[in-house]
Amino acid sequence: MGQGLSCRESQEHELFIAVQKGEMETVEAMADEDPSLLALKSVNKRLSALHVAAANGRVEVLSMLLDRIENPDILNRNKQTPLMLAAMHGKISCAERLIQAGANILTFDTLHGRTCLHYAAYYGYSDCLQLILSAARSTPVAHSWGFTRFVNIRDGSGSTPLHLAARQGQAECVRILLSSGALVCATACGVGYSYLGSTPLHLAARNGSLDCVRELLAWGADRLLRDSSGRIPYMVAAKYKHEACAALLNPSAPEPLTWPARLKFINELNSEAKALLEKALIMANKEREKAILKETSNSLLPPSNFGGIDNGVDDGNEACNVELCCICFEQVCTIEVQKCGHEMCAHCILALCCHNKPNLGTDCSKVPVCPFCRSPITQLAVAKTKTNSDVELEFSLMKPKRTRKSLNPDEGSSFKSLSPLTSLGKLGRGLGKVAAECNEGFDKH
Repeated sequence: MGQGLSCRESQEHELFIAVQKGEMETVEAMADEDPSLLALKSVNKRLSALHVAAANGRVEVLSMLLDRIENPDILNRNKQTPLMLAAMHGKISCAERLIQAGANILTFDTLHGRTCLHYAAYYGYSDCLQLILSAARSTPVAHSWGFTRFVNIRDGSGSTPLHLAARQGQAECVRILLSSGALVCATACGVGYSYLGSTPLHLAARNGSLDCVRELLAWGADRLLRDSSGRIPYMVAAKYKHEACAALLNPSAPEPLTWPARLKFINELNSEAKALLEKALIMANKEREKAILKETSNSLLPPSNFGGIDNGVDDGNEACNVELCCICFEQVCTIEVQKCGHEMCAHCILALCCHNKPNLGTDCSKVPVCPFCRSPITQLAVAKTKTNSDVELEFSLMKPKRTRKSLNPDEGSSFKSLSPLTSLGKLGRGLGKVAAECNEGFDKH
């Protein structure tokens, strides 16, 4: 009897080693000889062959096992599925194959009460995170739970995936979750990582992640929200001696620009146009950060990535080969207002649509309008590239207009020569008569 048990343990060990190494032929031969081996689990963590294949990224072995095992959601000792381990280790191919096999993305483990979405966010595997979110849109989860509810699902400590991503400094996952509908000011209802009532901004401040702080602020995170101990994010950053984060979160510092809520009116904002607007917003907020950090008593130097962001503008002599914005005369016209066809740079579009602080009382019935023809801005697209001859001709005609004297204030074009990194708050205030008419009914900066 003891000899039989020893033989069984030897077979189990040999199977898991072969799966871990991706030895397809060995695993397949063992499964053909004794199919019951596939139901074995390791002694310590109670891992199945599916768990081992998923955690090690052995997608070919995983596929073979899935063809022989009916249940893709087999559980280990902590009630974790193979999909959870694939998300935990960033094995995107295995995660995709498991979802194709019907793996349940809504299973909770018993270790932390987390789903595969929590694990992908916590460990920072943005590709796995996007895969799971994509699956949530097309599976029964979207119909039974609702997609937004799934994005904001809480683990056993009351934390959402956004809380976990912010706590770990996973800025890309933070961005993906926010763009998918994660609640930027959600409060933790448990004490897993911080005080009760902590927001993702509190956790990013605790971790000292400037990138996460920037992303959260750009999506409207409130710097004045307090956790159960009465602390605002600034106090958390100061406690853990993250000076740069504390400077940006200081309530006395200028408000950051947030992703323009008014662009929600725009029903056809393609991905390229959105990317240009996002870069312009990041550029403006980084200029704000430079000014704030420069004024700190510690004379903090801006992070190395504070440099200019590529927004399609060439420097130096190349400037004559691109069309300049007819409003600010500094940036390249990269955005076209559909229907009317007028073009502006991303900075000027944001000046019409952006604000410095979220206001829940904003009248959502208003839409931004084109400063040239007053038509509603409902569709944006990337401006079409023109030939060099056309651009040079237009540039020669526009060049005299770069001086302040050439601007006619009676026409409502009171933009001064604005640098590419001019604060959009000042830009919005410098719109003059045209901007006043455009923004009628909007919040004041």
